[in-house]
Amino acid sequence: MDEHFVWVTTRRIKPGALEDFERAWRPGSHPHGMLRAFAYWSEDGQEVTGVSFWDSRQACDSWRASDAEKRRRDAMAPYVVEEREGFYRGGELSLSSV
Repeated sequence: MDEHFVWVTTRRIKPGALEDFERAWRPGSHPHGMLRAFAYWSEDGQEVTGVSFWDSRQACDSWRASDAEKRRRDAMAPYVVEEREGFYRGGELSLSSV
């Protein structure tokens, strides 16, 4: 199994703020060490989960400590009600047919 380094953040946002939140949420540049990123929205548009894959824990930590990430988080703050986040290690599960 290939090991992945993954950062997951789930934010509950204010009602009606999804469009403004999305503009603030996207980074201005591609963070060094980020391999892929995905975003998932709840049907009501009030919860957003971001999943990013990194080449190392250090690359993720470096981005999270950067001025660019601080500016991005400050821009999102007016639209965020609650935030949960965590760093994980793991890999893709193999699904076999029965």
